[in-house]
Amino acid sequence: MNIVEDLKQLNVGSVTENIDIRQYTTYKAGGTATCLVQPKDVESLIILLKYVRENNIKHKIIGRGSNLVFGSGEYNGVLIKLDAFDYMEIRGNEVKVGAGYSLIKLASKVSRLGLTGLEFAMGIPGTVGGAVYMNAGAYRSDMGYVVKTVKVLTPDYQIIEMTNYDMHFHYRSSFLTNNPDYICLEATIVLKRGNPDEIMQLILDRKKRRMESQPLEYPSAGSVFRNPDGDYAGRLIEELGYKGKGHGDAIVSEKHANFVVNMGNAKGDDIKRLVLEIKKRVHEEYGVELIIEQEFVE
Repeated sequence: MNIVEDLKQLNVGSVTENIDIRQYTTYKAGGTATCLVQPKDVESLIILLKYVRENNIKHKIIGRGSNLVFGSGEYNGVLIKLDAFDYMEIRGNEVKVGAGYSLIKLASKVSRLGLTGLEFAMGIPGTVGGAVYMNAGAYRSDMGYVVKTVKVLTPDYQIIEMTNYDMHFHYRSSFLTNNPDYICLEATIVLKRGNPDEIMQLILDRKKRRMESQPLEYPSAGSVFRNPDGDYAGRLIEELGYKGKGHGDAIVSEKHANFVVNMGNAKGDDIKRLVLEIKKRVHEEYGVELIIEQEFVE
């Protein structure tokens, strides 16, 4: 079976062979993948999914790769990006937006128009689909506070609309994280009217705070662990003396201990090894079971 040739024959969209995964993750780490497919529309996505599923081909939908750690070897399968699903439509205080749309771009556009509620998303480098999937959030807010409905593709290729209640939004999780064969296609977000100057000032203040407290100058995937109840993962990791330490070029940030950064040529395997080692050490030392926010992909 020649997967690449088959996919080109199916005419489902752009097919790129033998890709360097480092170009598609915020860690800038990982090996290679058989191919990357960018379906041109929902119908093409359905054809693609039927092909890979019926032929038992490994596959994964990725957004900006902002929460993924790929192994250093070959991902022998198909990566799928929904970049063609990048539309946005604003009607009053409601925004209909495709799964492939940049979350930061969306937050910036609505904020400048005086719509408030998405300011928290200005520092989250993912897509709308990825943000809905994992209920991305910051500053005590998340997607669950603003999403009204989500259009999804079901495992049997039906397109349905799920309400906020149906989505079961919780801290960094949703219906989709527990049912990964359901795919976010579009979200309708409800915001409130606010003062554009005040909104933009809040965004600038938070950006300044992030620059001062987070290692934004190096590739990373944001916070590695969820904060345990009543404590901070970064504090526990710093107490263990991990700041500045790691494996190869995968290092615990000197600026914020809950960030692992790529100092140059970090391998995905080194990142995974470091994260699992920290998780083990924290449990041994403090009896705290840290929950990893990032996903390891082999």
